[in-house]
Amino acid sequence: MKSWALLLIAPVVFLQDAFGQDAKEIIRRSVQHDLLNFERLKNYTYQEHDDIKSFDRHGTLKKTEKETYDVMILGGRDYERLIQRDDKPLSTRDARKEEEKMDKELDRREHESPADKAKLAKERQAQRQFLDEVPEEFSFKLLGVESVSGKSAWVISAEPKPGYRPRARGAKLIQSMRGKVWIDQGEYQWVKVEAEATGKLSYGFGMLKIYPGATVAFEQTRVNDEVWLPAHADIRLNGRAALLLPIRDEIDMQFHDYRKFEAESKIVAVQPQQ
Repeated sequence: MKSWALLLIAPVVFLQDAFGQDAKEIIRRSVQHDLLNFERLKNYTYQEHDDIKSFDRHGTLKKTEKETYDVMILGGRDYERLIQRDDKPLSTRDARKEEEKMDKELDRREHESPADKAKLAKERQAQRQFLDEVPEEFSFKLLGVESVSGKSAWVISAEPKPGYRPRARGAKLIQSMRGKVWIDQGEYQWVKVEAEATGKLSYGFGMLKIYPGATVAFEQTRVNDEVWLPAHADIRLNGRAALLLPIRDEIDMQFHDYRKFEAESKIVAVQPQQ
């Protein structure tokens, strides 16, 4: 989850406003910084806690799932290892399965050909390239300045630009969303984003459809005095999976315990519950 980057942009007539800032330039610079953050993220390990609530069509809670992952660098890229379920350590059996799965994945990655690694690196980079289209995909308005976590941030609203035809796959996925973004004035970093689907969103060749009204919000935090990384995300979905199964989920994601990865670090097994 882990960055729905929805944002903004706008008419030239709004370039110089009461705040004396070029909103499009603010967005353009913030996109560049976020792409740099994405590259630096691969140098960090962290923990991710997911709290998922599923509801029936009447809004009654059906199921709650809580899972905690240790996100590490495995064979040169990130890997999620499940370490807790419902806020409790895994049983000895389940912990062993996770260890075996991780060992198999490490072996597979260590035997990848240079061509395979190059292909994966290209795909990873492409995941964020759609952000380059954001300044042209949305119309924006600079709403003002607010204090977020004790720092001043520009507040910019975004609306999909009618008639725009996205090129990148990621850009197509966000073309029916509107929202607001808070950008730190000192570093041009996304501090907070709130977005809402204004039309149907389709994923996986239409196997997953998200209906209007679905929302996503996320916040970022400064880590190690060098990079801004996800701190919290809240996603509310209403749609259908596999064309038939209804989805009404609330997903709360917390990211914490960021640690700079060092090549000589050893992976330490989490003690399972007896």
